[in-house]
Amino acid sequence: MEDLKYKMFPPFPHQDYLHHRQAVDAAVMRVFNSGQYLLGAAGKAFEMEFAAALGTRQAVGVASGTDAIEVMLRALEIGPGSKVVVPSLAAVAVAAGVARAGAGVLLADCEPETLTLCPRALEAVLKSQAGRDVKAALVVHLYGQIADWEGLQRVAREYGILLLEDGAQAHGATWNGRSAGTLGRAAAFSFYPTKNLAAMGDAGAVATADDELAECMRMIRQYGWRQPHISEVEGVNSRLDEVQAEILRVKLTTLPVRLQTRRELAARYSQRLGAGGVVRPPMVRAACEPAWHQYVVRSSRRDELQNWLQSAGVPVARHYRLAIHQQPAYACREFSPLPLPETERAVAEILSLPLHPYLTLEAVEAVCSAIEQFGAA
Repeated sequence: MEDLKYKMFPPFPHQDYLHHRQAVDAAVMRVFNSGQYLLGAAGKAFEMEFAAALGTRQAVGVASGTDAIEVMLRALEIGPGSKVVVPSLAAVAVAAGVARAGAGVLLADCEPETLTLCPRALEAVLKSQAGRDVKAALVVHLYGQIADWEGLQRVAREYGILLLEDGAQAHGATWNGRSAGTLGRAAAFSFYPTKNLAAMGDAGAVATADDELAECMRMIRQYGWRQPHISEVEGVNSRLDEVQAEILRVKLTTLPVRLQTRRELAARYSQRLGAGGVVRPPMVRAACEPAWHQYVVRSSRRDELQNWLQSAGVPVARHYRLAIHQQPAYACREFSPLPLPETERAVAEILSLPLHPYLTLEAVEAVCSAIEQFGAA
């Protein structure tokens, strides 16, 4: 059973390294032999190449996706005395990045169909007493699908707040032909090893079309220096190292092909599961081309289904086991002044099926067959 499981469901992200092994090993050796390990030629080249791939002017490499949120907010002067709205159905790292910038976190509900930040929920938070000091909403493109940008824009314009993006799961996603990371004033990205565009360790970046903002972020990521050892602003230590930059440059070249595979696998899941009624497949927003970081279904019998699939050797997961407002650190009205019913319903029902570029259609068929057998049983 274990051999079969390994062949059908090769472990990710290790398989990603094996696929790129020759190029990655050569890239790492180039860095070691260069003698330049921080803020060197590789980092600058990756920043230019990543910005070009997104279709924007600037990318600023940092040490992690959480750091990307912090640096982005610091550069925008969103800190103590300000608040940022984030969706509660997201990785807790999103709230952690806001808190590290010194801003207050306000949590909002998700849409039931796509599980992304709901414009009506954002407006309700902004109308509440707690929403008076909100400066921005950090919009998470959850599971690789772009949130309702038009709806969120209308709310943001009415209430005079910034829209910022968290594209950590959305490398390659598009909305009306525009890439995730190019819609708001700035966008934070993570390159954690399990992401669609993955480093082999922690790494992140902020993308923006604003040259001045990018320059400010470059200062903040290294102690506030514009010139060595002179701190013009209060900064941090968050540099994208040269090894990770070179690895990301290698993987960036193959990202379109790997995204296409993800989309083909997701399409097969949707085709097989759409009529069965055992689970509810994800809905794709109009004009959106998801990046399919995760393929997340919903079931009122989620725990039974999860146990069934795991017993059959199918590696499933729950993203996320708890919403942010259910985490002990954020479980008070200070963070969620309004009820979050859609988020709580989703947390009780969501299940992530296996999806990465090194699966085959045969593996997807096996997962769908196991789900059908669960329904029949």
